Amino acid sequence: MFAPTFQGFKLILGSSSFSRKKILGEAGYQFTTMSADIDEKGIRKEKPEDLVMALAEAKADAIVGKLKTIEKKEKYEDPTVVITSDTVENSQSKLHGQADAERTLLITCDQVVVYEGEIREKPSSKEEAREFLKGYSGGHAATVSSVVVTNLCSGLRKGDWDRVEIYFHDIPEEIIEKLIEEGIVLHVAGGLLIEHSLLLPYIKEVVGEIDSVMGLPMALTRKLVEDVL
Repeated sequence: MFAPTFQGFKLILGSSSFSRKKILGEAGYQFTTMSADIDEKGIRKEKPEDLVMALAEAKADAIVGKLKTIEKKEKYEDPTVVITSDTVENSQSKLHGQADAERTLLITCDQVVVYEGEIREKPSSKEEAREFLKGYSGGHAATVSSVVVTNLCSGLRKGDWDRVEIYFHDIPEEIIEKLIEEGIVLHVAGGLLIEHSLLLPYIKEVVGEIDSVMGLPMALTRKLVEDVL
């Protein structure tokens, strides 16, 4: 079952990101996860701040829709049964039927990297990842991370974004090739994973919070949670 958090509210992290799960867990929160499975390429904005906010909101809408579908299915199959399993899919069937289960918060996020004014999302290929990493070498980039918190009981939703500046030493080509061969950088915004043991020695300076670079700015998340309670 969900463990009580945030004044008795239960928590869903709308992300499958290992880094976000790690940050939230290390902050002491108990939660379950769901994925939105949206077409992120179908949402386009010129400004990075607008893009990450639009994507985080779209993810929230998609997950809320999933929860409503699950609720309807459970009611159709057996409207008299109270589900108490330890999975999001089953326990959320109570979201709109019982007051206690409605006390749930949903956190959704998104992130892009900005390099020389260009928005960078997840690399589409090894070649693009290589181009991204070579560009960072000896240079500067920024992460723009959004957080949207939805109170599933009241429907109240708040969101905002956080920006962090990152400065790099020269990154040796052999390090770039090892990162690409390993493959993890293909699944993160801008191919940028500064906490990786191979890349970390070449980080010159980070202006902002590391958890924001990793995808979940906790100070902002706590503020938004308070705003929707």
